[in-house]
This record gives sequence, structure tokens and C-alpha cells, in this order.
Amino acid sequence: MARTQTMVQLTDELVHALSDEAHRRRISRSELIRRVLQAHLDAEAEDSIGRRIAEGYERVPPTTPDEWGDLSEMTAQVAVDLFVRLDAEERAAGHEPW
Repeated sequence: MARTQTMVQLTDELVHALSDEAHRRRISRSELIRRVLQAHLDAEAEDSIGRRIAEGYERVPPTTPDEWGDLSEMTAQVAVDLFVRLDAEERAAGHEPW
């Protein structure tokens, strides 16, 4: 991968902190800057994806009926059906209802 040299002006305190961290990690200051910048850009890209997903759910909430029907109603009916079946299984196994 080609590299381009870029000049960046830093305060003395930041250069000192950068040098200390690079020394602690046993890498060059340039490598540390590359890693930190890449991590920041990766996190920003991931945050952007998350924001777009959230915006989509705000635009079209999961409970919005579509051409397949109303998910809320279907979920409620599935829950009722499940409880009826579980009750029947427990009664068939000889368990008393609560």
C-alpha cells in the first residue's frame, strides 16, 4: 500500500504523550498515529451504519403493518396459541393448572 507523508503540528505535550505511548507499545510514533487514526475511522464507519439502521427503524417502526400483515397482532396470536398448547401439554402430563 502506497504511503504519503503528511505534516501534522502537535503540541509539546501531545508529542511527549505520543512518544510515551509508542514506546510502551514498542512501535514508532508514525505507526501509533496510523493505528489510532484507523481505529477512529473504523469506529466512525461502524457508528454511521448503526445510525442508519436506527434511522430506518424510526422511519418504518418494526410494528408497522406491511403486505404480510400486522406483526403485533400476529405476535400476540402466536403467544396465545403457545400458551394454549403449553397448558394442554401440562394437563396431559397430569399437572394441575395454577
